[in-house]
Amino acid sequence: MKKLFVFAWFVLFTTELLAQNFNYKIQLDEVQIQNLGGLQSFAHANSGSKYLIIGGRLDGLHRRQPFASFDVSGHNNQLIVVDPSNLQVSKKPLQGLSASIVEQLSSTNMQYVQEGDYVYIFGGYGYSSTAADHITYPYVTAIKISSTINAILNGTSVAPYIRQIQDIDFAITGGQLRKIYDTFYLVGGQKFDGRYNPMGNPTFTQTYLDAYWKFNIVDDGNTFQIINKSKTINAQLFHRRDYNALAQILPNGEQGITAFSGVFQPQADIPYLNSVTIDSNSYALNANFSQYYNHYHCANVAMYDASKNEMHTLFFGGIAQYFDSAGILVQDNSVPFVKTIARVSRSANNEMAEFKMPTDMPGYLGAGAEFLQTENLSKYSNEVIKLNEFTKDSTVLGYIYGGINSSAKNIFWINDGTQSSASASMYKVSLIKTINTGNQTINKQSNNKIHLQLYPNPAKSKVYLYFNSIAESPVKIELYNEEGKLIYEKNERATLGNNELIIEHDELQYIGVYFVYITIQGNRVMQKLLIEE
Repeated sequence: MKKLFVFAWFVLFTTELLAQNFNYKIQLDEVQIQNLGGLQSFAHANSGSKYLIIGGRLDGLHRRQPFASFDVSGHNNQLIVVDPSNLQVSKKPLQGLSASIVEQLSSTNMQYVQEGDYVYIFGGYGYSSTAADHITYPYVTAIKISSTINAILNGTSVAPYIRQIQDIDFAITGGQLRKIYDTFYLVGGQKFDGRYNPMGNPTFTQTYLDAYWKFNIVDDGNTFQIINKSKTINAQLFHRRDYNALAQILPNGEQGITAFSGVFQPQADIPYLNSVTIDSNSYALNANFSQYYNHYHCANVAMYDASKNEMHTLFFGGIAQYFDSAGILVQDNSVPFVKTIARVSRSANNEMAEFKMPTDMPGYLGAGAEFLQTENLSKYSNEVIKLNEFTKDSTVLGYIYGGINSSAKNIFWINDGTQSSASASMYKVSLIKTINTGNQTINKQSNNKIHLQLYPNPAKSKVYLYFNSIAESPVKIELYNEEGKLIYEKNERATLGNNELIIEHDELQYIGVYFVYITIQGNRVMQKLLIEE
């Protein structure tokens, strides 16, 4: 018992330090650029202050009507150059390039990464006139960034600066491509062929990667090839797509990647709460951390403070299963659009915690948006910003551009194309030094080992409790009503790893709000549950 108390005190002490050591607040300022236009789920790269924008969708959330979902009219078939510092934008159609290049560079949810003056683009999903169907593209395309930007600005051909190879292994969409030193990692995602159909009709095939690819790229400027390709499979941890994976500096000072959240869990259509960290040698589940905010891919940025050996990652809006309501973590299994800006921090002792920042997005924005980092920041080779080298009271980190602009939290079941749009907004993001960190609210469940999720919620009959246990152990379930009265208690036994328990309808006394508590090995968490007629 004494050891448990010491451990609990240590986690609390570490969490308090993570809050106190991030002495910054976030400021968003809208940047008005004429004729920029709306776009979501695109690729980007930069040369100096200019950004090259590639692919993506011109519309909002994919429509429920299968005939209209991911239609050709929503393809972005132009290359775009935007310079936020000078409020300038230039565009050039993809016409004149080969059919395979035009199709891939018009697609959505590509995987991409910048390496020096090149950006490498893998896969992506869209309608292929060549295949006469929606497909995930089996191509890898290399673009020389500075030359392509100059060609667009001068009105000349971009063809000499774009090369493509075919590789069926990289027919992937919705994954993430990152680097650890000189090695590339394509993590998660799926192969999705056919037309999206939310009605349950067999108009598509969907295969999750359930793995990550590790490889090197050899490029002499004329030809490029992928070498040393290997695949690491884990269907439990990497069965995720449309998520955030960010380069990190790990507590040992080495480079790594953390895959945050994503969808969908194999046992239920709800996001992952856990995260996985990959290093040069292997990968590991972050067993003591749960991420409750910002589950889908959204604008994000990673910063490392070498003086404190702390990693800080910011997530801006998007879509999530949870949101904060007056200090209470509220679960919504419709996984709505949210305004939450959150921070996930990792200490020198490898303890992770999640904080809600006091600033919100100015609307239901962020999903499918991208963060365009400014070029003058000091960074590591994996693009992680060196936070401890900030000397000014206010530092511009970059710009949030595009994404889905939703008119309400929950539009999925009514979406006919009018409830959302591709955002044309751009926001300058500044990090401002402050001595007041008390308004950064910790999500107290984020560094709990249990990872409790209820499904469905709201519920009408039975409720499934999904949770994790670090060992075979007794587990206690308690239900309290809104007045705090215990109305249900049950003792079970948990197995190592993922667990599932069921509360039947006849075990619930009334229609309304419950608070579900689960306790394992001294760890106790709570979720709010709504029972409907």
